[in-house]
Parts: sequence; structure tokens; C-alpha cells
Amino acid sequence: MKHDVTGILLHSDQGFQYTSRLYHQLLKKNQTKQSMSRKGNCWDNACMESFFSHFKSECFNLYSFRTAADVKFAVQKYIRFYNHQRFQKKLNNLSPYEYRTQVI
Repeated sequence: MKHDVTGILLHSDQGFQYTSRLYHQLLKKNQTKQSMSRKGNCWDNACMESFFSHFKSECFNLYSFRTAADVKFAVQKYIRFYNHQRFQKKLNNLSPYEYRTQVI
């Protein structure tokens, strides 16, 4: 089975904010396809839930932001840190980048 993987795909759970008419209009306006986890299946979203849990506790909840630019900068900085410096036990204490680029 071949899947169309062009464009932007946004994955979420089935929370009320993601099923609202206004949200769907926003996605359509921004030419974004929506993907939802199956009802009652938390494992569909486990990797993102884990990432956002770390993001909130290690970055977002530690600071008070004054502008949208401050938030954007913090998000970009944290994602770079997460991918290149933050070691993960499940990846043999390597960062995701180190794990993906190690020689087999």
C-alpha cells in the first residue's frame, strides 16, 4: 500500500481541540493533513507524548516568555539540544543524532 507523504502532516490524539470545526478550518487554510491516533489507543502517540513531557519539564515550564519570538527561540533551542546533546538511556546513552549516525 502506497501512502502520500508530501506536504505537512500533523499527528494528534482525538482531543476536543483537534476535532473542532475551527481547528479543521485552520488546517485546511494552512494546507496541513491531519492524522489522529485511534480512539482509546495511547500507544499511537507514545513517542510524542514522551517528547512533550520532557519538553515541558526541561524547558517550557522553567521560563516565563514575553513574546512569541521568545517561545519560538526556546523551542528551536530545545529541539536542537534534544536531538544533539540530550542522551537517552534507551539509545545506549547516546543522543538521537549520535544514535542515528553511529557506524554499525
